Amino acid sequence: MTSTTDAPNSPPRFPTIDAGTRIGHVHLKVADLKRALDFYCGVLGFTLTTTYPGAAFISAGGYHHHLGLNTWESKGGSPPPPGTTGLYHTAILYPTRKALADALGRLIAAGIPLDGASDHGVSEALYLRDPDDNGVELYWDRPQEEWPKNQDGSLHMYTRRLDLDDLMKELDR
Repeated sequence: MTSTTDAPNSPPRFPTIDAGTRIGHVHLKVADLKRALDFYCGVLGFTLTTTYPGAAFISAGGYHHHLGLNTWESKGGSPPPPGTTGLYHTAILYPTRKALADALGRLIAAGIPLDGASDHGVSEALYLRDPDDNGVELYWDRPQEEWPKNQDGSLHMYTRRLDLDDLMKELDR
């Protein structure tokens, strides 16, 4: 019996990618640029770095851009229907638990509902939809030495309910 890695016509297997590789930015198609900027800059707090006709680029901390937003193919459009392929969500990594609590406070103040909130052992995450119905995950990673492990040393991720009241207490600490 052959495995999928030995099967004829299977793609070649290459060495793993360099450990220093990062995802530099995500570029989203949006229906209304102002509405998207109101959410990403006005609510979440990103900074507008530059604009082009039909596009805006935003960042945190002075980077050239973490998110690109454009209406080049999507102005006035609607989200893709369920059951189609595409982006599941954009994950925005916060540096600390307190910064994630601040993000939750912004969402509450803006009246933006959550789709979910989970403790994954390695991270804590908030899930929501942006104004174009794109999935957004806001999360922070626990320090790597605190990540749960199985007896064999492999990573033990899980999904448990995140205590939002406890998260908000970070703002008072």
